[in-house]
Formats: sequence, structure tokens, C-alpha cells
Amino acid sequence: MYDVARHALFLLPPETAHHVALKSLQVCHRLGLSAALAPSVTHCPVELMGLRFANPVGLAAGLDKNGDYIDALGALGFGFIEIGTVTPRPQAGNPRPRLFRLPRCHAIINRMGFNNLGVDHLVERARRRRYSGVLGINIGKNLTTPVSDAVDDYLICMKKVYTVADYIAVNVSSPNTPGLRDLQGEEQFAALARTLKTEQLRLAEQHGRYTPLVFKIAPDQAQDAIRAQAELLLELKVDGVIATNTTVSRDEVRGHAHAEEAGGLSGEPLAARATAVVAALSAASGGALPIIGVGGISDKASASEKIDAGANLVQIYTGFIYRGPSLIAEAVAGCVETFSQS
Repeated sequence: MYDVARHALFLLPPETAHHVALKSLQVCHRLGLSAALAPSVTHCPVELMGLRFANPVGLAAGLDKNGDYIDALGALGFGFIEIGTVTPRPQAGNPRPRLFRLPRCHAIINRMGFNNLGVDHLVERARRRRYSGVLGINIGKNLTTPVSDAVDDYLICMKKVYTVADYIAVNVSSPNTPGLRDLQGEEQFAALARTLKTEQLRLAEQHGRYTPLVFKIAPDQAQDAIRAQAELLLELKVDGVIATNTTVSRDEVRGHAHAEEAGGLSGEPLAARATAVVAALSAASGGALPIIGVGGISDKASASEKIDAGANLVQIYTGFIYRGPSLIAEAVAGCVETFSQS
């Protein structure tokens, strides 16, 4: 059924198709049809970061930037949902077109630019959710905020989402906000991580609840930088890391239509690169740093590869666009098999 729907959706411009698909999913959910859209998922709860995940396969940030579709997406069988990236103030994002399909590669290039309705809108939506699973909220900085002042934007978002999020993901790795990836530099990353960890502990005391904090990093860093980040996050007792965001590399897609478009590449061409980062983080931390593996998961085997490399959980996005809801159960099965062998 999804193959037919995808064929129709792919006749539309990518961003139009994105909104049509989400609104259609919401209608199906309201009609009680969500169970018919996806096969049942193997029961496989995972305890991580003090949270209980229904299964190890989550939805990555970016699909539901504003938290408008939490319940509809949650009904498909995801073990957790991550919404955002959200910024303190609403912003339109980059000019269109800004989303491109590479169907022969099962890939997408996007340069959306954190288009969202602002953190207040997202918080209101998160408060109203009926979805009872784990909800992550991914936070970023506004385009007009200088990188030197980025910490202020992260602090604003962190304070506002703290009581409605089950975990908070700090996005320092999108290639679509100028200068954002500079925050992964050794000094900048350390300063930001220390400030946000201190604020997390203050908010935990203020609200009487501990909301885990994770950082989402890029796949385009040197091995030494990845090791340094892992060591710092362990030192600060940061709760985990998401590996990885999209890549600016085009090595795997050269010659394909849209391959030279600016933006971040996601999907199957990212798989090996993202898995290598997961493995590097796991090795550098001795397996002590919780890792959410994301990038290029499109079937059972690619989900299994992330777990085998050291990930505790995985997330899907582009594979979900190409494969549909059936990928959730398939990825869970891959994770379960790998867990059982370890």
C-alpha cells in the first residue's frame, strides 16, 4: 500500500509531498486506521539514560519540526519520537527549493535551515500530546543569532522544553545554518557542553525531575575530534550522543541529479560514514557513552549494523520516506537479533 502512496507523493515537489503525507497520516490516525498502516512491532523495551523505550527504533528530528504530528507518528510503532529542530523565535528557513530527492540512491539533500514556528508553539503541542512514549526535543539557534551568542539560544530553548521533553537533543551539526558546525570545535564544544550541563542540573533541582541531555554531532569530523568529544561528554556526565546528522560530502552520489545541491545529504549513501562515527564513539568511551545511531538505515541489516557498531538505539528518517512504516518493524527485528547475539 505504501508503494502506491509513495509513487503518488513522489509526483509532487518534495516539500509539498512532505506536508501532504503528514496531514494524511494525521487523518488516518483520527479515523483509527494507524494500525493498518504498519505491521506490528516486536516487543523489545530498552532502558537507557534513565528512560524506558518501547523498542530501540525512533524517528529522527526533522520530520515533525513543530510537534504537530506527535500522536499520529507515535501510533505507527516507533519506540520514541524526536521533534524539532526548534529555535527560540519562529523563522522561515532558507528559500525554496530546499529539499531534493535522489531516488536512485534512496537519498535526500536538504537545506531547510531550521524552518519552524518557534519554541513556544512546540511546547504547547508537546503539552497536548496523548502519545505516552519517549519524546525527545531537538533544539538549535536562530539564523540571526551570532554563533558567538549561540549558547543563549540553546539556554532559552532548554528552559522552555525542559518539563515537556523526555530528553533534550542539542543540534550543533546541521550544515544548513551558517557557522553552526563551528560549535563542534574543541573549545566551543567544551564551553557549550559545560554551560548546558550546568543548566541541566539547575533545572533538575528547580523542577524536581532529571531530563537527559544529548548532543547531535556531524559525520564529517576527524577521528581525533570524535574521540575528544566522547571523552568530554563522559567527563561532564552528559547523558548521550546522537551520531550522526547529515553529511556535506558528495563522494557517494557524484553524477546523480541534484548531487551538487547545497545542503545535508541523508539516506543510504550516509550509512557507512555514520556507522564509522558510532564505532569511533563507542571505542573512545569504552561503551560507556549511550549512543543513538542514525544515518542510512533502510532495512533490517543496516539497523543491525548500527547496533553492532555500538549504538544502543537507532533512528530513521530518509529510509522511512522511501520504505514507509514497514521499516519500523523491520529495523526493530534487526536490532533485536543483534542484541540477542551480543
